[in-house]
Amino acid sequence: MNASKRSPLTWAVHLAVLLLVLLWTLPTAGLLISSLRDKDQLAVSGWWTALSTSSRNDVARAPSPENQVERDGTFVITGNLLQGQGGEVTAFGFSSREPTAFDPGETAELNDGERLTVQADGSFEIVSDTRMEGSRGQRIFFTASMPPRFTLENYGEVLSAAGIGRSFINSLTVAVPSTVIPILIAAFAAYALAWMPFPGRAILIAVVVGLLVVPLQMSLIPLLRLYNDVGAFLGVPAKTYMGIWLAHTGFGLPLAIYLLRNYMAGLPREIMESARVDGASDFDIFVKIILPLSFPALASFAIFQFLWTWNDLLVAIVFLGAGNDQLVLTGRLVNLLGSRGGNWEILTASAFITIVVPLIVFFALQRYLVRGLLAGSVKGG
Repeated sequence: MNASKRSPLTWAVHLAVLLLVLLWTLPTAGLLISSLRDKDQLAVSGWWTALSTSSRNDVARAPSPENQVERDGTFVITGNLLQGQGGEVTAFGFSSREPTAFDPGETAELNDGERLTVQADGSFEIVSDTRMEGSRGQRIFFTASMPPRFTLENYGEVLSAAGIGRSFINSLTVAVPSTVIPILIAAFAAYALAWMPFPGRAILIAVVVGLLVVPLQMSLIPLLRLYNDVGAFLGVPAKTYMGIWLAHTGFGLPLAIYLLRNYMAGLPREIMESARVDGASDFDIFVKIILPLSFPALASFAIFQFLWTWNDLLVAIVFLGAGNDQLVLTGRLVNLLGSRGGNWEILTASAFITIVVPLIVFFALQRYLVRGLLAGSVKGG
């Protein structure tokens, strides 16, 4: 079909898809650009201004009078406001009430007879006819135009933080079993609900669909109390990997069973009947026929479950704890941000560090994702 014969509905669908792609791509691109920007520039301007010059309002303190030198009968203190960062000073002042009172090159008369001159390159000098006294240097307010600056310091700060490596291992230890266990259980359950007739099968399917809408927050505390009671009876500690594996398995099973059951129910019945004629048991049919044919659906759920368990913080804190030896990667990065939620440069760099492993999993399995989801949602029996 050429472009001239496409219907308006086709164009509308294409535009809608393009809009969705932009809605997902632009924030991600902005996050990446922000993670590579200088933290001072990130604090005062958005990522869309990363390639343009930014304006920075700052205050610096001149060296103390102990650093003055005598030159031609006067006493001089020198320094540079920009400290080698590049840029250009556009205005300066010595009072917080008038921080931009003077242009570069002008001389400001200070209160005690001293004279302050700031050049556009940030260099300044304070000149006095008499020896300057005191223990603190003069405060200098200035506005500077800063060129775009990109750096990997944000990533270095996150990767060099104490405990990051241990937390990375903890997240892997949580995510991998929490993905594999529900897939194994759900595959058996889905086959039984799709191809093994037994009393109450329809009720069980309805229960599985109903569990899809149960909020995690509503079931978290009852599940924790049940786990603690059983653990106390069996002498098992409360904060263990087994606990969080079971929790993620319980939360992930309804979706896994629903997707896999719908997919398996859409497989050709003739294949199973031929296998039974040849003497194959249900277990043989499941292992040798159903599982290989159901790999797209298995991969689709694996992507969703791994993303959920890798990025989870709430369940990890409740079932595993917040100690240094148990803290997962998301919890460690939250601690780096501080209680006030500042340090945006750390937040943006941390976001991309945490998505490295999920991206590897997604791109490894993405060719099965759409096929598995579509087949599991439109086929049924």
